[in-house]
Amino acid sequence: MLAKLTSKNQLTLPKAVISGFPNTEYFDVTEENGRIVLTPVRLTRADAVRAKLAELRLSDADVADAVAWAHRAE
Repeated sequence: MLAKLTSKNQLTLPKAVISGFPNTEYFDVTEENGRIVLTPVRLTRADAVRAKLAELRLSDADVADAVAWAHRAE
């Protein structure tokens, strides 16, 4: 089976392949020995929050400070 890479670096995976992974929205993508490897990932809300915090470069100390500030504001 073939999957074509678009000009926007997107791939459409064949239905015959993806049907073995129902309800999977995300795949971890790695390169191993010249091959692209997709591994199904099931994200939880906590994973999404951690990813957003990492994206914003917020540390655990930043979060603790924000929680402490919020408790003082009550």
